[in-house]
Amino acid sequence: MTAAPNPSPAERARTEDLAAMHRALALAASVRGATAPNPWVGCVVDGAAGRFEGATAPPGGPHAEASALAAAGAGARGATLVTTLEPCCHHGRTPPCTDAIVAAGVRRVVVGVLDPDPQVAGGGVRALRAAGVEVTVGVGAAEVQEQLAAYLKHRRSGRPWVVLKLAASLDGRIAAPDGSSRWVTGDEARADVHRLRAESDAVLVGAGTVRADDPALTVRAVTSARQPLRVVLGRAPAGAKIHPALELSGDLGEVLDELGRRGVLQLLVEGGSRVASAFHAARLVDRYLVYLAPALFGGDDAIPLFTGPGARTIGELWRGRLVSVAQLGADLRVELAPLVPGHPGPVWKAA
Repeated sequence: MTAAPNPSPAERARTEDLAAMHRALALAASVRGATAPNPWVGCVVDGAAGRFEGATAPPGGPHAEASALAAAGAGARGATLVTTLEPCCHHGRTPPCTDAIVAAGVRRVVVGVLDPDPQVAGGGVRALRAAGVEVTVGVGAAEVQEQLAAYLKHRRSGRPWVVLKLAASLDGRIAAPDGSSRWVTGDEARADVHRLRAESDAVLVGAGTVRADDPALTVRAVTSARQPLRVVLGRAPAGAKIHPALELSGDLGEVLDELGRRGVLQLLVEGGSRVASAFHAARLVDRYLVYLAPALFGGDDAIPLFTGPGARTIGELWRGRLVSVAQLGADLRVELAPLVPGHPGPVWKAA
């Protein structure tokens, strides 16, 4: 049996870089929902003195790189710093991370993805290289892009990442003909929705849903350091549980622009069916999360997932790609995304 060849130094370095990036991704995930409007970033400093870690603090606190460097102290000299997002190179609430990296004597920096923020946009990498620091970009890029999708979209477009949450019976109905809908899905699925709320900066429903269900839209089933901004399309009754809420109306694109200006990176749209239809028809949804219960209404008179006109021909059928399918208790969670960026395909107008 032939022995496997020894990996080259370059191959070993790539393997080590990827392993450190995976750890940085886990650190970033641990602070998701606590950093907006800043990105959730993880950082690892590996050197002769050992490994030191950091993650982005809430706004006003240190960035991930500064936190990891502070933990490393003198151990950062000659070390490799691995970070999910390009280090900042401008003065904001905190000093530039590039200055801290250079001052610490870091020899090499590994970056997952470049930061599209106009104040950075490659400037961090250029500043480090100009100071003599070796920089590698693109390690674990696909995973980092998925984790930071909401931040990256916001910085590129000014709009939040839109997640449309839908809960339905297996025959695609969200409520009975009399309007009753609690509860279509089980405890595990509802707990997952609270997780979604906790990692979202805002939750949006239509005024009709507020009048019919009087939802509070707060995070309850999971531990969270904050509550998302509650947004109503239209006007909510004065005594509704959703208050205090931001009430908006008009063109949905302008609604997203306004939320983006308010620092909302991820928007969770929870319904109802007319609101879901409007976002879907306008191709404004970045990710669909459909919770399916093993239940059947068994007719055509219950309320469907979407209300109003849909695809008129098979050629107009919206087709996405499956991102994930998971069982939550008795229910299924199906995650869908547009086939390619840009939300291609025909667009029809909702009534």
